Amino acid sequence: MQHTWVRWTGWAGKAAAALAFAAGVTVLLLWLAGKFAPKTPSAAPEEPPPEQIAGRVATVEMIRVPLDEWAVGSIRAVHETTIGSKLLARVVEVDLKAGQHVHAGDVLMRLDDADLKAKLEQAEAAAASAEAAYAQAKNDEERYAALLKKNAVSRQDYEKMATALKSAEAELRRTHEIVNEVNATLGWATIRAPMDGTIIDKKVDAGDMVTPGQMLLTLFDPTRMQLVAGVRESLAHRLKVGEDVGVQIEGIEKQCTGRISEIVPQAQAASRAFDVKVTGPCPEGIYSGMFARLRIPLGDEELLAIPRRAIRRVGQLELVYVLEHDRPVRRAVRSGRVVGDDVEVLSGLREGEKVIVPDDRSREDSEHA
Repeated sequence: MQHTWVRWTGWAGKAAAALAFAAGVTVLLLWLAGKFAPKTPSAAPEEPPPEQIAGRVATVEMIRVPLDEWAVGSIRAVHETTIGSKLLARVVEVDLKAGQHVHAGDVLMRLDDADLKAKLEQAEAAAASAEAAYAQAKNDEERYAALLKKNAVSRQDYEKMATALKSAEAELRRTHEIVNEVNATLGWATIRAPMDGTIIDKKVDAGDMVTPGQMLLTLFDPTRMQLVAGVRESLAHRLKVGEDVGVQIEGIEKQCTGRISEIVPQAQAASRAFDVKVTGPCPEGIYSGMFARLRIPLGDEELLAIPRRAIRRVGQLELVYVLEHDRPVRRAVRSGRVVGDDVEVLSGLREGEKVIVPDDRSREDSEHA
């Protein structure tokens, strides 16, 4: 009986020691994990004293701003032409590069015209032969006409000479037309600029073989540009031809005013939008294909606004100081659109409340507080 009691006492001691060790390890792990540290400060931070946020007082008020809708589009040239080849020939000279400004009549390319010059010489030789034949036929007709008056030849012989003269005259006209045709074809071998403009791109280089109808280069007039924007059908009826509208060019961050020159009277099947073309004086640096927006005025709207300088940004928070009982109180707000020196307030303030617009020094002090 005594041995049993001793054995049980030994097991109980070991179990107690194991439990004590496990409890100690658990407390140590919880302490290392920060479970015993306070989650929030024991006391809320004090508001900075008023002198640290000194500045002017502004009233939260409703303002009226224009309500606009924007339609996206692309810049295109009013006058843009693509020059193609009319011949099957090899390019022997290219006197241009993309972006180069040219004048009407300037030579841009030359094609191989050796065979055309040979055909021209043949046509001119045939024309010279036809002229000689025509001169001989005319002399014969005049001589037979004189002989006919003297009854020295028969009328049948005279009519043969008259017919020969008409045939020679027709052959002369035919050869002259061939010369004109070859001359015109020879002119196709020299590619000239049809107008003043800027080269967009060239598609061939010296040594390339071109075929009839193949595009050689594209030319546009940079002084006449237009915005082509797709306006959905619910807004297209608000626009009229001749109306002045605002245009914003995103690439160079510039705004200008244009005039609606054309509204295509057919909606696109996929987007149900009408193409609206706007022209007008454009700032420098405008090129075909640039992204732009068309402003469509819809009237005015009211929004709650405060000065932009009244808002402080701390991380992702937007904070303002509101006067409550003549004491500045920090309050979180949510801002919206920027309107000049003001900013729209979406939440956090009411109309008529007073906010502090701090100077630069008090703004820095408040942000460090």
